[in-house]
Amino acid sequence: MHQTFDAALSINLLHANQTGADSNRAHFDEWGITCLNIMSSPGAGKTVLLEQTLEALSSEIKVAVIEGDMTTELDAERLRKYNVPVIAINTGRSCHLDSRMVAGGIHQLEHQYNPTDFDLVLVENVGNLVCPAEFEVGEHLKIALLSITEGEDKPLKYPIMFQQADCLLITKIDLAPYLDVDINRIEENVRQMNPHVKIITISAKTGAGLEAWLDWVKSQVVAKPTLVGKPE
Repeated sequence: MHQTFDAALSINLLHANQTGADSNRAHFDEWGITCLNIMSSPGAGKTVLLEQTLEALSSEIKVAVIEGDMTTELDAERLRKYNVPVIAINTGRSCHLDSRMVAGGIHQLEHQYNPTDFDLVLVENVGNLVCPAEFEVGEHLKIALLSITEGEDKPLKYPIMFQQADCLLITKIDLAPYLDVDINRIEENVRQMNPHVKIITISAKTGAGLEAWLDWVKSQVVAKPTLVGKPE
């Protein structure tokens, strides 16, 4: 009985969250905004990726950020240096953003700015390799980061994140000479979970792969993904 109750509660929570996510996405569609949900374990490089993305793109694409963190605004303050709107959301004890939290961020964005002026909203989710992938927030596409320091087996041990990802960034590849890790094996393990995911290897330190990432982001903004389907 207890297990049945827990399963029913989980289903109800996910259903309620999905309803909220659909509403959030409808707002983004109405405003002509592409929304990317960026997820990873702590320390994989989400914030530095956003810093480099904002530095490179904010002059040609109108960008806003919804920044999720459990208790602080440290990452939000880093991103505000790039003169883009950054809405900080503290989740408290929650290990992920959900659609209700992001709806609050959308509400702030709508009341402080004209949302139709924006082309792209980047959501930086809470650092966690499990929960964020299960809770849609209204994004059009999910971006997962995996640092090579996390090892080759993470896609097999934590499959949901990699099954859900539309694009995977394998980060910190500049450290490959110093680690006993095979990047090709990481890609093979990811492909077992998700054969069609876009994979980009990248280094924030050297800039390797950054141009490929930026080109991919720009292509998604141009494509304007909507509720009815994702771009190829």
